[in-house]
Amino acid sequence: MTLRWLIASLHLLALPLGLGAIWARSRALSLARSADHLHRVFVADNLWATAAVLWLSSGLLRAVGGLEKGASYYLHDRVFYIKMGLFVTILILEIWPMATLIRWRIAVRRGAPVDLTSTPTLARISQIQLGVVVVMVFAATALARGYFY
Repeated sequence: MTLRWLIASLHLLALPLGLGAIWARSRALSLARSADHLHRVFVADNLWATAAVLWLSSGLLRAVGGLEKGASYYLHDRVFYIKMGLFVTILILEIWPMATLIRWRIAVRRGAPVDLTSTPTLARISQIQLGVVVVMVFAATALARGYFY
């Protein structure tokens, strides 16, 4: 029972971490004018990644680890598929920012120039991801309460 409670708590605590991190990344990207400004982007991105790992690992444990209602409950609920579709949307949206930020981190470490022309678009992608996370919360609460089963 304690493990179930701890995993559920970690899953929920990832929400403010993730929302704050993706907002901070978007803001830092909007303000970045040179490679010297990328430290805030990288910190926010690290926190966003931490939240994603927490969501994914705790969510998997809750769904298929026997800690919650069980896999059969989730797999028979259409809201679960909506929630997973939203999660996949976030992952797909993250491909370009992740690849770009990895290249920027390497360039900054090497002292190489960084092309920041994509920062407004990356900031906008982060804002879209933030919105999708909020919609996921509605799906999660509907799922937890058995709505639309």
